[in-house]
Amino acid sequence: MTSAAPRPPVISIVAPAFNEEDGLREFCTRMAQAVADEDYELIIVDDGSTDRTPEVLAEIVAADPRVRAARLSRNFGHQAALTAGLTLARGEAVISIDADLQDPPEVARELIARWRAGADVVHAVRHVRPGEPRMRLLAIRVFYRAFGRISGLENYPGNAGDFRLISRRALDAVVALPERNRFVRGLVSWVGYRQESVEYERDERFAGVSKYPLSKLAQLAADGVISFSTLPLRISSLVGIACSIAAFVAIPVVVGLRLAGLYEVTGVASIHILVLGLGGLQLTSLGIVGEYLARAYDESKARPTFIIESVTEARPDGA
Repeated sequence: MTSAAPRPPVISIVAPAFNEEDGLREFCTRMAQAVADEDYELIIVDDGSTDRTPEVLAEIVAADPRVRAARLSRNFGHQAALTAGLTLARGEAVISIDADLQDPPEVARELIARWRAGADVVHAVRHVRPGEPRMRLLAIRVFYRAFGRISGLENYPGNAGDFRLISRRALDAVVALPERNRFVRGLVSWVGYRQESVEYERDERFAGVSKYPLSKLAQLAADGVISFSTLPLRISSLVGIACSIAAFVAIPVVVGLRLAGLYEVTGVASIHILVLGLGGLQLTSLGIVGEYLARAYDESKARPTFIIESVTEARPDGA
């Protein structure tokens, strides 16, 4: 007689990790303490790490049957690794959190409490972000405010990253969305359902360095804006229309002034400035259009967002 399939856990915790060998054990320890009273599984997705992260994960999985380790075939990026973990999650509710311990695992208790009270999505909103450069914080603050205005997502919480709880029905809706260039925090807000927020104070990194430099943050911001708004295209069109109107108005004005003897052409500096300015606007507009076309081309290829090389977990018989 075949044994029955193991009952899925109530809570799944998904943690993308890239070169986090120094902090993984501490992360798993604190996470286990935070949800010790829950029936849970912890899924750590190794996003193609180049340090000893795979070896450390193998040791953790061998010591704790509640931990599962998935390794991607290469570095696909944070959002792809997060998506991979969400597709593997089996729980009735899923908590996503980074493995660098900047997001305190202890906040998971409040997220679970809000879910049990009826919320489908509970965003963890960062109230304090110690240890981050001011320019980085300013750029992040500006982006969140701008994105909240242009995305059309009325329930999008400002200053919320990828630390949140998602109910099973909301998660199934998010995972089913087909786009490859995924801005997960925007997709979670887009699917709707009952969404709430919890504020918390972020910690400094436990070990290592940030895997999100400004260049990657800029790419993430671009993915978010292009995925959820056509405002850049509209601005480009409006600027072009304004320049055209200004040119049509200026032509008869200049001709009239010239015929009246009130305008003398002296030098070409102003013409050079005008040509360079209009040329820059044209190239900027073409670049914006190109970004949207590039995303459309990328999506049309329908390549998978990630490739899982292996999943390591404890055997059901405990062997």
